[in-house]
Parts: sequence; C-alpha cells; structure tokens
Amino acid sequence: MKLNFEHHQTAHCENGVASNLLLNKGLKLSEPMIFGIGSGLFFVYLPFLKVNFAPGFSYRPMPGAIFSKAAKRLGIKIKREKFSNPKDAQAALERNLEQNIPTGLQVGVFNLTYFPEEYKFHFNAHNLVVYGKEEGKFLISDPVMDYVTSLSEAELEKVRYAKGALPPKGHMYYPVYVPENINLEEAIKKGIKDTCKNMLAPVPLIGVRAMRWVAKSIPKWAEKKGTKVTNHYLGQLIRMQEEIGTGGGGFRFIYGAFLQEASVILKNDELKELSKEITSIGDLWRDFAVDIARVYKNRNSKSNIYNELSKTMLHIADLEEAFYKKLRKAI
Repeated sequence: MKLNFEHHQTAHCENGVASNLLLNKGLKLSEPMIFGIGSGLFFVYLPFLKVNFAPGFSYRPMPGAIFSKAAKRLGIKIKREKFSNPKDAQAALERNLEQNIPTGLQVGVFNLTYFPEEYKFHFNAHNLVVYGKEEGKFLISDPVMDYVTSLSEAELEKVRYAKGALPPKGHMYYPVYVPENINLEEAIKKGIKDTCKNMLAPVPLIGVRAMRWVAKSIPKWAEKKGTKVTNHYLGQLIRMQEEIGTGGGGFRFIYGAFLQEASVILKNDELKELSKEITSIGDLWRDFAVDIARVYKNRNSKSNIYNELSKTMLHIADLEEAFYKKLRKAI
C-alpha cells in the first residue's frame, strides 16, 4: 500500500510536512510561504522549564502552531487526533492510508532509526509524513531528509509515544478541506502582523525581550553556576538554534525568502529590502552560534567571553526590534 505522494526536502520539518501535504491536495505553496503565513518566526525563553537539564529556549512556536495558523488564514481545515492507546493510534493511521490520506505525525527524534547518531536527542516536536505501508513497514517522508525511508510498526510506535517534554501522544494530522480559491494576499498580511506582534510583545518570555533576558543571563550563569553549567546552557541554546528545526539563523533565511515572495504578491518593494535585512540578521545568528561552539569546545580562552557573547546577543535583539517595527509599518 503506497499512496501517490511526492516527497520534497525542506529546511524545517513542520513547514515541509505542511507544504507536502497541501501539495498532495493540489495546493502548491512554498516552504517559506507556509512559514511566513503561519508566523513561524519566534523566540521564547522559559527558565523554569528544563529540557536536557538546561532552560527552555525555542526559536519556534509550539508544535503544530505554524500549520494551524497558516491553515486558518488560508481557509484550510485540518483534522488533528491524539490517542491514549498506541494500538488505537496505529489503527487510525492505517485507516487513513486505506482511504488514500497521507498523514502528518508529531514524533520524538531520539529513536528515529534513520537519523545520524549526532542528531539524536530527546526532542519531541519533530514532524514527518506517513504515506504508505509495505511488508509490515510504514513508508516515511521526513522533509529534513533528501530521501524517503521507513519504520517498522514497533519503531513508529516508539517515536509516536516518546516520553519527556511535549510528548506527542500519537498526534496525527491531515488536511480535510482545501478551498478552490484562497486569499493569499490577506493571509500574508495576517501572518506578518502576527509575527511582529509576537516578536515585539511587552512580556519578557517571548520575542526580543526574551532575547535580551537570555543575553543578560549569560554572564550571571557564569558567575553563579560556573563554566561547565554555563557552557551546557549555551550548548542547548545553539542546539535549538542550529540543529533542531533549523532555528535562529535558518529561520531568518526562510523568512527572508518569504518576504521576497510576499513583495511580489503584494507589489511591495519595501518587503524586498526588509528580506535582505532579516537575512543579514540571520548571518549574525550563525556567527553567534560559531562563537558559542568555540567556547563549548574550549577553543576560546578569553576571560570576558561570556560578557562578549551577551553583548552580541543584545546587539542582535536591537537589530531585530528595529526590523519588526519597520516590517509592521511596511504592511
């Protein structure tokens, strides 16, 4: 049982699953367009939530939020289901496949057998598509891979019921209605306005204020918790930025591509200029990640390195705040 499903590799799993599922329904939208309409650009700092023994950092909204927001703004209806019983989850998935419905799943990364060992850690917000079953194995389209793969029934159950933060609980989802005509212009504007609202929010947990909170915390961690713990926290920060769901720098590049597409659709040249600006900010995030990696691997012996990292992140936050204010005005 193999459905007529086209696999495309993308930079981020949730955008990729959304784009591939919608393409299967006849609606062709690029990964950047899904990401922008779904307000995927985000930053959150949750010091009270520990993930891998470090504070919770995320450069993305909650799992499922990007696709849900994009769908709502485009008039698309998605069905989402969770199951307390793994057998019920498998039966529901198999029913979908029998009805020719490729299905998106939220899974844990750690036990994905086709992932390289260096990418395996306890992160439960990964997304993939199941598009068939042959010889007892589920056929998998994981958009971060350049080829399709497969998982046995036991392997798929294990990742669908991964334990820890954000447990998937058998979560599966798929579009059930796609309108013939969509108002792309209005959806783009709503997505941009929501992104600006989130990133300029007047609370310290999200957006540029959260970035500043993290930045100011770096020297404090070094002073109060010592080098080992601080480096572990910083390692988590760049892991979420660069390895899990593309994160900070990668997300800025995707958003830049979205603004380029949006500038043509909305006939707004200012968005084209702003796409260059957010891409440049993405470059700074990548440089920041490299600097942290050097510290993490003990290749940087500067005594004031934590203060320098703090200043760099504060500078990025200032640039992002100015960017979102300009973007809000442009739209």
